[in-house]
Amino acid sequence: MTDHDARPSGFSTRAIHAGQEPDPRTGAVVPAIYQVSTYKQDGVGGLREGYEYSRSANPTRTALEECLAALEEGGRGFAFASGLAGQDTVIRALLRPGDHVVVPTDAYGGTYRLINKVAQPWGIEHTAAAIADVDAVRQAIRPGQTKVVWVETPTNPLLGIADIRAVADVAHEAGALLAVDNTFATPYLQQPLALGADVVMHSTTKYCGGHSDVVGGAVVTARQIDVAGFEDAADRIAFHQNSMGAVAGPFDAWLVLRGLKTLGLRMDRHCDNAEKVVAFLQDHPAVSAVHYPGLATHPGHDVATKQMLRYGGMVSFQVKAGEQAAVDLCARTTVFTLGESLGGVESLIEHPGRMTHASVAGTELEVPADLVRLSVGIEDADDLVADLERALPRA
Repeated sequence: MTDHDARPSGFSTRAIHAGQEPDPRTGAVVPAIYQVSTYKQDGVGGLREGYEYSRSANPTRTALEECLAALEEGGRGFAFASGLAGQDTVIRALLRPGDHVVVPTDAYGGTYRLINKVAQPWGIEHTAAAIADVDAVRQAIRPGQTKVVWVETPTNPLLGIADIRAVADVAHEAGALLAVDNTFATPYLQQPLALGADVVMHSTTKYCGGHSDVVGGAVVTARQIDVAGFEDAADRIAFHQNSMGAVAGPFDAWLVLRGLKTLGLRMDRHCDNAEKVVAFLQDHPAVSAVHYPGLATHPGHDVATKQMLRYGGMVSFQVKAGEQAAVDLCARTTVFTLGESLGGVESLIEHPGRMTHASVAGTELEVPADLVRLSVGIEDADDLVADLERALPRA
């Protein structure tokens, strides 16, 4: 299913079939794991279907890349060894020393570390802006120097919402690309390319894989990029993917491909459970604030309703008694496992200030010390609520 214009419209149909036609020789309905490094050539330069070396291309990875492109309604997909490997490739492919990028004030700590500690010494400048505020994004852009506006929506860990279409317009007016990290929403809940974004990124470790058993990343480019100077963005990313070599291995690609088949089903359950957890937390006297775009009181609720199918499985909240109470809470849950990462079938709890976002301590991206982040899994919702009820301090 390589003809993008012939793709079926249904999300789950694409997830199960895109890039995954039955094997013509055996009839196997699941793509094979091509655990191979090199390929026999039919004479010098006589490549079979273009395969010569698995860093450059591998049939299992090709199947995943075609599926990812189909799910994001994009032109080309690229699979990487981790989410950060994909982001690093985007930075090096699309930016040059002296260029400038706008980043969210609320962003994944690893992304900010990559931009601040790796890209900045290479000569890439950055400015943090509140991406929920379109005017703030516009003011952060440096005309002629800003080449990429980088957005997470929802953001990690405060669940901020960016208006993708509005930010895309602002970026394009300035001659910059819009790159969206769609990890929290997944392609099931949100389609950034259809809203005007040029590049979409994922940590496929999270919801795409969905079972906490693989590390991977993905980049998908729009079918057509009209920003001057970036019309060849997909070719640049492809060149850097091969040249830098941080590609997804065959088995990892196969695991993510398997996970994508049930993404729609899992996300509906994640959302169902998150909504029940949020309803409980809202009424708990030990909780001072709940961050979830599904709440009518969330500042990004209207935008999220407009551009998302549902509001996702990530929930953050703040504990009235402060930092130590938040840390202690994380140690008391039994169904929620204390651990980093997110998006697996099991529920996770963490303290961002000391864990996933420790790298932004002391910067403008520092997160509240009393913040707790939940990745709400697909267990029975009553068990998740009961676990939090036991663990929360008595106010």
